[in-house]
Amino acid sequence: MGGNFNTYMDSPEISFWRNLCLSEGELRRYERGEEFVSIGQPGRYIGFVMKGTLKYVTFSEDGTEHVVGFEFPGEFVTDFPFSLYGMPARVSIVADSPCEIMCVATRLVTERMKSDPELPGIVMRSTENVFSTVYDRYMSLYRKSSRERYEELLSRHPDLFSLFSLKDIASYLNITPTHLSRLRKNI
Repeated sequence: MGGNFNTYMDSPEISFWRNLCLSEGELRRYERGEEFVSIGQPGRYIGFVMKGTLKYVTFSEDGTEHVVGFEFPGEFVTDFPFSLYGMPARVSIVADSPCEIMCVATRLVTERMKSDPELPGIVMRSTENVFSTVYDRYMSLYRKSSRERYEELLSRHPDLFSLFSLKDIASYLNITPTHLSRLRKNI
């Protein structure tokens, strides 16, 4: 299958966000376990990941962590588009390894949207692309077996197990770590 792990990265609007972060961003460092975005708080930055990996997590009522996404070097990290509108994040975005991220304040983008007639269109198309990525993942939970989801995940990022824990990958696939171990053993 190949391609980018996060399929929104294949969209033409990505060059705008990359250029914005690299030309106007500030380098920020995050240690493993440090939050880039905290659940319940508006995200303050749009970031381009230079180094490191991050995971998107949410929590069930009993406090169990559920991994719902990953970010890699060369990708973007933000609670998009909610951070642009000052809305509370529905996820926490946590550094899973030491990260270097070129960050642009969301308030800068929000202000620029008022004066740049092309920017709202870029935001809209970017939102559609992120939605498409998330919706495809959601649909695969119903249309594909755990084995098919696992194989697709590995085809998009073969070195995933060297970057994230088995527990986090199992959570992302919505299966138990034991089931994931069996899948790995049988493939």
